[in-house]
Amino acid sequence: MTKLTPIESEFATTEDAEAYDAWFRAKVEAALADPRPGIPHDQVMAKLRAIIEAKKAKQA
Repeated sequence: MTKLTPIESEFATTEDAEAYDAWFRAKVEAALADPRPGIPHDQVMAKLRAIIEAKKAKQA
């Protein structure tokens, strides 16, 4: 196990970094293989803006 410093990596060890890399690559591969159609950017942003506005209104 090789320990890493915060200057080198956000992970404590090389094993942690490699495990995260493998997990992330698997997620990307799964997303690329997903046959469902993508969601247009404008549609996603409109939904997120509505969520943000609802949260702001609730806090006011």
